[in-house]
Amino acid sequence: MPNKLISAAAAAELVRDGDWVTTSGFVGIGVPEELLSALEARFLDTGCPKGLNLFFAAGQGDGKERGLNRLGHEGLLARVIGGHWGLIPKVAKLATDGLIEGWNLPQGVISHLYRDIAAGKPGTLTRVGLGTFVDPRLQGGRINDMTPEGQVQVMEIGGQEHLFYAARPLNVALLRGTTADPAGNISMEREALVIDNLAQAMAVKNSGGVVIVQVERMVARHGLNPRDVVIPGALVDAVVLSAPENHHQTFATPYSHAFSGQFRVEADEAAAMPLTARKIIARRAAFELPINGVVNLGIGMPEGVAAVAAEERLLSHLTLTAEPGVIGGQPASGLDFGAAVNTDAIVPQGAQFDFYDGGGLDIAVLGMAEVDATGNVNVSRFGPKLAGAGGFINISQNARAVVFAGTFTSVGLDLAVDHGGLDIRSEGRVRKFVDGVEQVTFSGALAAKAGKKVLYVTERAVFQLKSDGLHLIEVAPGIDLQRDVLDLMGFVPVMGEVAQMDPRLFVDAPMDLAVDLMHLDLDDRLALSPDRKQLFLNFEKMRVRAQADIDKVRAKVEALCAPLGHRVDVIANYDGARIDEEVEDDWIAMVKAMEDRYYDTVTRYSGSAFMRLKLGDAFAREVRAHVFETAAEARAFLTAAREAGLG
Repeated sequence: MPNKLISAAAAAELVRDGDWVTTSGFVGIGVPEELLSALEARFLDTGCPKGLNLFFAAGQGDGKERGLNRLGHEGLLARVIGGHWGLIPKVAKLATDGLIEGWNLPQGVISHLYRDIAAGKPGTLTRVGLGTFVDPRLQGGRINDMTPEGQVQVMEIGGQEHLFYAARPLNVALLRGTTADPAGNISMEREALVIDNLAQAMAVKNSGGVVIVQVERMVARHGLNPRDVVIPGALVDAVVLSAPENHHQTFATPYSHAFSGQFRVEADEAAAMPLTARKIIARRAAFELPINGVVNLGIGMPEGVAAVAAEERLLSHLTLTAEPGVIGGQPASGLDFGAAVNTDAIVPQGAQFDFYDGGGLDIAVLGMAEVDATGNVNVSRFGPKLAGAGGFINISQNARAVVFAGTFTSVGLDLAVDHGGLDIRSEGRVRKFVDGVEQVTFSGALAAKAGKKVLYVTERAVFQLKSDGLHLIEVAPGIDLQRDVLDLMGFVPVMGEVAQMDPRLFVDAPMDLAVDLMHLDLDDRLALSPDRKQLFLNFEKMRVRAQADIDKVRAKVEALCAPLGHRVDVIANYDGARIDEEVEDDWIAMVKAMEDRYYDTVTRYSGSAFMRLKLGDAFAREVRAHVFETAAEARAFLTAAREAGLG
């Protein structure tokens, strides 16, 4: 068996004009910088190879010169299919200027295409992308007018619409690992991620192409534990030993034992975030976090949610994930994004998107740049600026719940938190809530039809997507609804009873959010009177979001009432309470079960006319149910009922 070690320059010579080339990497993790540098140098010296076709999933760059930016030369590329373009502005400019053909497809779809190409399948069939700019009835993922149609097709399978993404043979894979033996077996023990390396190698090998892998060290033939080998030597044609400066673990960190999972580290006791718009938004988003749930946090504004969860001592009750394959732990940010410390597992990117696409995420918190009246969100294209969708479409379309987070306006926004409310000193020049988004990265209509829970959280207002469009449901204290919200929108949201955002969001102190989310205060909320004939249920400002919340209340009521041997009168305070629509029927069923077993006369009260209406409708068939505006009215009715012998 030959020694597969060659120089980077020799590896670059293996790439021919017009080849379809695929590269590994996520931001700066796993990027074969030595190989990309050699390919760029060859082109600048000789003008070859030319007319290459680039096929990649995640963004691979630093926003300046490194990563795929090295291929951003006119003539070097002819066409590009990629997931995220924001970190490769040199390549993106070629596409937006119409100098190359370009497609922006969902990152998870491209990740799955590697496997389907390897398996000899015609392409990837999925519902991911329906209703977005990737749908051929909109733009088909095409970045410019010179890009031909046909990369994506609509198909109906089993009475449901799907999108079919065509596969294509790949000629060259430029990949990266940690250690190689002369036979080309590759391990990745010092890498922060494994990404799609194995699937890419298989796809290229089965296409009759050339697989080249950059590593940082060599061992003797068969010197690797087979359990550590990620890419078998049978798939590898050439190995290149990289210079250290071209093999940093991320574009921000040369090497961290914590990122590679070699050691666990003590969680940083980071200073609390300052009370800015960013923190207010992160705090409000954190109110939606599902205890013991699986969460994806996007880059940018959503990253603050992890910091708030840490401040509120909630991280141990969540499983944070990132799309390149991180499960558990605490995600890194900036040019370390994609890495994490203290993880539970690092899985291949394609497997992570299997989990995401199948509905494995309980919630995703993502950014937003433009929102319209139907709930559509754009984060991918703004005139000549091409950010790309990345994993946004996979994640937002398939998570069970989504929170879009961002400031209400941008560019020049200056505000302060003053006396528990917002003081807007200077309004942002760019409006985010517009008449129509430039590009649909998230389909509000599709989400509303599916009954998905979707919130849009800003520092001054919170909106919820419903079947008839975007509803304004909360506003911040200290703002003028007309001047600071409605006048700055390109449409009029649906408005019913608009609540005030939780005052704790605007106070520079811990919110005790764990008490709310885990209902740690139930013992204080449910109590019997001294004569054990009345049960007081204080649901004031309580949030019921899941069946587990209902089960906790049921268990507490049963613990109090079952030993009594007689029925009790009930006074229930629903002032400021919120019962999510998804569990309303389950809540009502639980309450009626308790009434049948333990309750006599039941009175409920709430200061909210909307809540009184909901309660009245929900319990309309219960002759013993009564709903009042105040506690005094509820108590007076109960006293009168008992005196009249109606109890």
